[in-house]
Amino acid sequence: MKLTPALTPASSSLLIQEVPAADAPMELLRLADPSEEKIRSCLPGSKCFVASRGGDVIGACVVQPRGTGFHELMSIAVRPDCQKSGYGTALLKWVIEFFRRSGARQLEVGTGTFGYQLAFYQREGFRVARIDHGFFVRNYPDPIVENGIQLLDMLRLTLRYSEKGSAN
Repeated sequence: MKLTPALTPASSSLLIQEVPAADAPMELLRLADPSEEKIRSCLPGSKCFVASRGGDVIGACVVQPRGTGFHELMSIAVRPDCQKSGYGTALLKWVIEFFRRSGARQLEVGTGTFGYQLAFYQREGFRVARIDHGFFVRNYPDPIVENGIQLLDMLRLTLRYSEKGSAN
């Protein structure tokens, strides 16, 4: 896909492009997942996208194929000093459009059962499909705590593309 700037008012100077998985910005991706081992394990075969502003990488996203037309957003992160400025939303919208244009039928993402991340995905059309009870306890040796609450379960959200190519 041709590299183009994201077109949103908050991020008009944002350039989003695919980079080799070997060049994935690990420090940035660890903001979304504390396990570098888990991040590295999902990189082979995945598409990695970075968002840059003025030559500085401020966001990253990793998407893994899960079957014909199905993909999973494994990680998305924005530098803390650039959060709440619309860059994460611009990156997510760009990725949604990238996969829509590539003929994808569905994107999936896993997230905690509470917090801003859940609303972040739902605003862009993702809907809760199922709950993976105990996911964070089974898959991480140390508790993951957000806002004083330990994450236990993972919500699996999906965004389905219609046959005409729009997201439902």
